[in-house]
Amino acid sequence: QVQLVESGGGLVQAGGSLRLSCAMTRGTFSSYAMAWFRQASGKEREFVAAIDWGGSSTEYADSVKGRFAISRDNAKNTVYLQMNSLKPEDTAVYYCAADPNYRIVRTIIDRIAYWGQGTQVTVSS
Repeated sequence: QVQLVESGGGLVQAGGSLRLSCAMTRGTFSSYAMAWFRQASGKEREFVAAIDWGGSSTEYADSVKGRFAISRDNAKNTVYLQMNSLKPEDTAVYYCAADPNYRIVRTIIDRIAYWGQGTQVTVSS
């Protein structure tokens, strides 16, 4: 059974940076497209960024374009989310997701195969 473990969340001031990590265990990491989602209190979970199996294709939500960067290291079975110029509205629980299908991991949230437990990111104003 694939497991995803996120780390790197925390409290940061507006304008600051954080890097989230998500490590996959018990799976063939390079066979999965990966994504990050977030869920703010009282809101639905929303797409943030995705990356394909080899890292050659990425996609971002409009709200984070130019500020966030997704990357992966297949040798370390880890996907990253570098978050710069953070805003209070970026405050949320951030979830890592994995699916063999790149289209599903980007667009069909209810069919994504695996989820991490989430890590809290809080941006103070």
